[in-house]
Amino acid sequence: MPGYDASALARDLKAEARRVGFDGVGVAVAERLDVEARRLDAWLANGRHGGASGAMTWMERNFEKRIDPTVLVPGARSVVSVFASYWQPDRRPGGGEPGAAKISRYAWGDDYHDVLKEKLAELFDWLDRRTGGAGGRAFVDSAPVMDKAWAQRAGLGWQAKNTNLITPTHGSFVFLGELITDVPLAPDAPFAADHCGSCTRCLDACPTGALDAPYQIDATRCISYWTIEHPGPDLPALAAEFGAWAFGCDVCQDVCPWTKFSQPTRDARFLPRPGTEDTPAAEWAEIDLPAFRERFRRSPVKRAGWEGFVRNVRNAARAAGGGAERP
Repeated sequence: MPGYDASALARDLKAEARRVGFDGVGVAVAERLDVEARRLDAWLANGRHGGASGAMTWMERNFEKRIDPTVLVPGARSVVSVFASYWQPDRRPGGGEPGAAKISRYAWGDDYHDVLKEKLAELFDWLDRRTGGAGGRAFVDSAPVMDKAWAQRAGLGWQAKNTNLITPTHGSFVFLGELITDVPLAPDAPFAADHCGSCTRCLDACPTGALDAPYQIDATRCISYWTIEHPGPDLPALAAEFGAWAFGCDVCQDVCPWTKFSQPTRDARFLPRPGTEDTPAAEWAEIDLPAFRERFRRSPVKRAGWEGFVRNVRNAARAAGGGAERP
């Protein structure tokens, strides 16, 4: 690999990242996440992910790869963290319509995994050409990478009391991705500030009490855990507290004061597909398998599966007084 100026290359890489459609980009040194490793180990040991019989046992696997990018990508020198906004002003889950099922904003359009990987592939190709041969891999929530920790280390924002990453320029309605590469790049200073202050709006607003302490989450009480990750045919008694949420939940982000800094998405692929915002839960409850596959092709909602989605919207319909009680 020919010589180059690590600072100039990082600067030009950031410009290219914005050109391909990312709203934020930062660089961190690829090294073991010791502090984060201890926190993750404690979270898992306490069964906060659902334990051995839960829906997220995958969190227990590949622990060393999750906390050390040099194990995940041998020879890694830098972690390039990026984010892209998916915020859409004047739109909200359920569309304000009585009886409408609520689908989290992130799942209104095309699957963010595909969209961001396409952008990261373009960014990596640029880096490969610029350096005369770069090694590495791109990740978008699809491998054991602690994306929020790396975004904080790259100076993009802080992990808030609702456990989400908040960026000071775009709030928290952003998708995260990483490019882990063997190219040494000038790193950014980690984001050191915590702008949550004394605010507890997210904890106070959580419908199920999943945010039971600042910066802590009990996944087994989270609406997103049950409506996205849980594969079983039934929901727990806690589902009576889910309201109209049929896929995911945005409550802790909606109430956050930093949401006022959200910026509109620049990618039309994240815009809502017809009916995603405001279809009545009782109507969704009648969807059959072929219609589900067609409607949610290349959509994050497909993760729940047809049976899981129908299970969820029937629960939402009951909350909205819309019936859908039959098995």
